[in-house]
Amino acid sequence: MARLRRRACVALFLFTLFIFGTLMALRTLKPSDGFSDLAPGLELLPILGGRMDRRSVTRASASPDQAHPPGSNTKAVLSNFSPEGTIFYDVHIFYYTWYGSPHVDGKYIHWDHILVPHWDPKIASSYPRGKHMPPEDIGSSYYPELNPYSSRDPDVLESHMEQIGASAAGVLVLAWYPPGLGDDNGEPTEDMVPAVLDAAYRHNLKVAFHIQPYRGRNDLTVHDNIKYIIDRYGEHGAMFRFTTSTGKSLPLFYIYDSYLTPPEAWSELLTPTGSHSIRSSAYDSIFIALIVEERHKHDILAGGFDGMYSYFASNGFSFGSSHQNWKAVKAFCDGNNLLFIPSVGPGYIDTSIRPWNNHNTRNRVNGRYYETALQAALNVRPEIVTITSFNEWHEGTQIERAVPKKTVTRVYLDYQPHGPDHYLELTRRWAEQFNKEKQQWLI
Repeated sequence: MARLRRRACVALFLFTLFIFGTLMALRTLKPSDGFSDLAPGLELLPILGGRMDRRSVTRASASPDQAHPPGSNTKAVLSNFSPEGTIFYDVHIFYYTWYGSPHVDGKYIHWDHILVPHWDPKIASSYPRGKHMPPEDIGSSYYPELNPYSSRDPDVLESHMEQIGASAAGVLVLAWYPPGLGDDNGEPTEDMVPAVLDAAYRHNLKVAFHIQPYRGRNDLTVHDNIKYIIDRYGEHGAMFRFTTSTGKSLPLFYIYDSYLTPPEAWSELLTPTGSHSIRSSAYDSIFIALIVEERHKHDILAGGFDGMYSYFASNGFSFGSSHQNWKAVKAFCDGNNLLFIPSVGPGYIDTSIRPWNNHNTRNRVNGRYYETALQAALNVRPEIVTITSFNEWHEGTQIERAVPKKTVTRVYLDYQPHGPDHYLELTRRWAEQFNKEKQQWLI
């Protein structure tokens, strides 16, 4: 009888141990640990440790032109629907569609970039002038795996979406000019937006808009720009929306070189009492300004912006792009209910188009520069991190696949000893780390 009791106690102990082990395993399991097929049921994720997690999961079943329900895009969103794997909508990456090639556009565009002269004629006289002559000589220190491509090529666009998905960045931030306008070295590209949105949607990516400076840009024209974009693209399934602390789901716009317009003018657009305020209207959005100098913090606040980003990938180039200043900038933003969105890049070299700017070059050091920047960004616990860039080849900040290339007159930089995917893989690794840490911040 005693032996039976001992056996029963042992069995009960083993059963209890099994149940405890199972519960602990379930507690530590992440959505990506074999549960991707159950992604539609991840609505249970928002409650973590009794606090509301500001994350949600997008639906893959919506058509590209279907509006998303409020709250379907939040400050930090992950999705398991991407064929490339988990993507994170709190990792944004700057994207450019200004490239052209003869077989699609009839000529090279942007790959033949001019050599920009220094503003001081005495310095300018010491450097070469002219423009690049693709395909052997392009306006970049690196050479793309896709060769000097056209942004209008559907195969290129598809490859770009695959690469961005592979990097785990969930939002591409599209450089945008109004219809009929382009940058000084290119041509209008607004007509390409539908193709970009559709391609992004096919890969479960989202698109935010990066309003570029153009002749005559001011608070009034930006008002028209926002209305145009939302009226035309606001219902598209790939349009990125940010969920505010009050539960509003709003489009998000980055305003490049926002400091060119005085804060008094921005406030007429971005504060509730402004003469042509966009607040509480159908066009209300999240507006992120560029911080370059320290004083821009106060100008951005006075202008009515919702946050600030640093863009530049050259650490030390500006106050805003200097990693050592990010803690202070984040504290200012936290104290004034603003978002701080640090921008990180894999390196910087623009001497192919600005030969006199060698002092701002930042060597990639086989990825260590990038990882240092990413760690600096995570240290300030941001809501969103931006990557500069996917394909700004002129400034050498791209993480797009590059390959070794040697011509009679040039030897291009490359990613060796690593392969063409090195910076995509690093981005994914750090995006996963960012979201792992974020879960801890929210508990």
